[in-house]
Amino acid sequence: MRKGFTFSLPVSVVVLAIFYIYFTTVFIFIDRWFGLMSSPGLMNAIVFTAVALMCVFSYTVAILRDPGRVPADYMPDVEDDQNPMHEIKRKGGDLRYCQKCSHYKPPRAHHCRVCKRCVLRMDHHCIWISNCVGHANYKVFFIFVLYAVVACIYSMVLLVGSLTNDSLEDELQTGGSFRTAYVISGLLLVPLSVALSVLLGWHIYLIFHNKTTIEYHEGVRALWLAEKGGTVYKHPYDLGIFENLTSVLGPNIFSWICPSSRHIGSGLNFRTAYHNAVGASMSK
Repeated sequence: MRKGFTFSLPVSVVVLAIFYIYFTTVFIFIDRWFGLMSSPGLMNAIVFTAVALMCVFSYTVAILRDPGRVPADYMPDVEDDQNPMHEIKRKGGDLRYCQKCSHYKPPRAHHCRVCKRCVLRMDHHCIWISNCVGHANYKVFFIFVLYAVVACIYSMVLLVGSLTNDSLEDELQTGGSFRTAYVISGLLLVPLSVALSVLLGWHIYLIFHNKTTIEYHEGVRALWLAEKGGTVYKHPYDLGIFENLTSVLGPNIFSWICPSSRHIGSGLNFRTAYHNAVGASMSK
């Protein structure tokens, strides 16, 4: 569990947005379209509530879970046959060492200037969860974004449906009292749906290639240098799409949409394409 969490302004904005979208969706859009006590109304309210609860739970865990801390006594074992690959500095070729934390960096770990410490398999620091997205909370963060996209699109469908279902007589009877709620919801849901869908697509791409956001940007430079030198660059942690998915989301397909992370290991070493190549050569 993460220590020292305090509510920040971005986190407060997200919490308020979640509660506002939930309230307007259930008690305005569903109620005005189907009637909240009707069978279709209850069914939609139950389904949307379940999605919202998963979204809130995943968001809470992403905030509170420590993304992964480098042990104070960590020391890379260069003679370990089970882990023959070690990341080195681009300049000098030495093992990666963090001058700020005064310890060696495990593979895929990076120093976060905001958290003021090294984070295992760091992806990025996210102000919207007031936390780093790293080894221990990456899957939970991804699941939160997934459920948030589903909730926003679902809410927009209900918004449009309730608008088209409203008759002129209903509008006159209510005196346009819900108009403000519809306008605010529309202004909130449209950009949120677009932004979160782009973010979800980006992280699906990263998972398919077993990369972090930092590794993607490092890979762009490495690819350019490789092409300049007449060589071929391949991301060392790319094991193939299915193995990449299972390494991030878990070996059980049915757990991919659940915010559980029991499969992730210590975060101090990771399988590489080198392991697969050695395994394939030994099996021949």
